[in-house]
Amino acid sequence: MFKSRIFLAGVGGQGTLTATNLLGLMAVEKGVPVVCGEVHGMAQRGGSVESYVLLGGYRSPKIDIGEADVLLGFEPLEGLRYLQYLKKDGWIVLSQDPIYPPEVSLGKRDYPDISYIEKRCKECTKNVLLIPALKLAKKTKSVQTGNIIMLAFYCMLPVSLFKVDDLIKGIKRFMPEKIQDVNLKAVDVAVEYAKEKGLEV
Repeated sequence: MFKSRIFLAGVGGQGTLTATNLLGLMAVEKGVPVVCGEVHGMAQRGGSVESYVLLGGYRSPKIDIGEADVLLGFEPLEGLRYLQYLKKDGWIVLSQDPIYPPEVSLGKRDYPDISYIEKRCKECTKNVLLIPALKLAKKTKSVQTGNIIMLAFYCMLPVSLFKVDDLIKGIKRFMPEKIQDVNLKAVDVAVEYAKEKGLEV
């Protein structure tokens, strides 16, 4: 039985929970036992959102420190915040595009340099995939597709249960019809970028 723990971290408005639900439904479609969980505070105001997808028969919806096989960081600082949950030699898929909290925009707090965040990630594991998720999403004319961009790259990992074709089928089967086309476009954009970078799709 395939087993994997996936930790998703982002901020409110990025579609982190939508991505979590989609992965869960895709797992059900494959007949793989799945448990999903979520923790979110001020999500409506761009606050931290964390969620979990546990594949293969786990009973608890939580992931403890050092247990995640994959960390999906939908926002760089949120990815950095939850690095401790990644297991040794786990995989990180990290967006390189910051979403600055109000305190940073107002000059009350500093935001870590992206190069520092990338360095910290690579100190934790050699398996790091850095993605300009929001920049790629803009090619679809909808920045809300950044979550699907991230899922597409997750589906390209050698440790993923899913392939890109599974994601395409999941979008067609489980997402509202009115947003299917733009999200399918997001998958195409991700695949095109991956091929440009020599990633295996």
